[in-house]
Amino acid sequence: MSDLRIDRVETVLLDVPLRRAHRFARVSMDAQPVLLVFIRTGGGVTGVGEGVVPGGPWWGGESVETMQLIIERYVAPLLTGRSVDDIAAIQRDVTDVVAANLFAKAAVEVALHDAWARCLGVPVHSLLGGLARRSVPVTWALGTEAAPAVVEEALGKLDARLHRSFKLKMGAQDPDDDVARICAVAEKLAGVAGVRVDLNARWDRLTSLTRLPRLVDAGVELVEQPVPGAEYEALAEINRALPIPVMADESLRTPADALRLARHGAADVFSLKTTKSGGLRATRAIAEVAAAAGIPCHGGTAIESPIGTVASLHLACAAPTVTWGSELFGPLLMREELLTTPLRYADGELHLPDGPGLGVELDPDAVRAFTRS
Repeated sequence: MSDLRIDRVETVLLDVPLRRAHRFARVSMDAQPVLLVFIRTGGGVTGVGEGVVPGGPWWGGESVETMQLIIERYVAPLLTGRSVDDIAAIQRDVTDVVAANLFAKAAVEVALHDAWARCLGVPVHSLLGGLARRSVPVTWALGTEAAPAVVEEALGKLDARLHRSFKLKMGAQDPDDDVARICAVAEKLAGVAGVRVDLNARWDRLTSLTRLPRLVDAGVELVEQPVPGAEYEALAEINRALPIPVMADESLRTPADALRLARHGAADVFSLKTTKSGGLRATRAIAEVAAAAGIPCHGGTAIESPIGTVASLHLACAAPTVTWGSELFGPLLMREELLTTPLRYADGELHLPDGPGLGVELDPDAVRAFTRS
């Protein structure tokens, strides 16, 4: 068992440039900050996890800087000398010292799984119950640009057979202008691609009830999180009013949230993110609540690097209820490759790599090149 003992925890901050600016309802970014967490064992095995949020602390209250501080000052001292397979007890002890901070906890928990799986010589999905599939469809997220630019980007992805569905961000403009923009895009893509929208919790109940039916008429196939995360009753009312699925994201972080959403009938689809939920085990628990309630799941993204992306892929491939595809496109948005062998995107899907642990290896030169000084 000495080979499994943790002898070192290290963190590294990267700034990875993007191929194009990515815009949300509140912020935009042209580079993605990434926190890497390395957990090294006495036997010489290293596991890696990732802490990342989409464009800064506006979404979940954490940033890579806060994650690094929490991990180095409060979490790492609790890990040294522990066994990497003692994950449940480690999580309990960390929660006794650190409340919330689920993004930081996710980075550590994924690194523990990677290290443990590598020690055993098995892939991470084996620790999650085995495979339900070996790949997931990937929806490409489009920004808040004008309709012609969005349509041009979408058609380029279709022609290259990279993606078959698209999600458009909303909430940054006047609601009527935003609706007109989305309707113009949906009209151009009708019959050739699926169109979904994400409000990032920017509208209120009345705006949603009066504007979203126009999107349904235009052919939009799914609406993600129109109202603030705490407004379960409003989300449920909107879900009952629309003939297309409503997907919960900001409303869904914990298994308790999943149970509350299911009881309210507040969402037809759950967006799973290992980052926002504290790691692989909690996300799997959310998927199990969804399965019990008959709610399909979707693999969401926080614009992760290949490390966070492949961790989410292992979870998505191990959870039978992930039948609504994914948005695990983060590495495709990044200008530079961080792995020695890139993840395989083909025919609109992301395919699971082979090998122990997460099944990928970081390129040390790339890590050095983008490490924040």
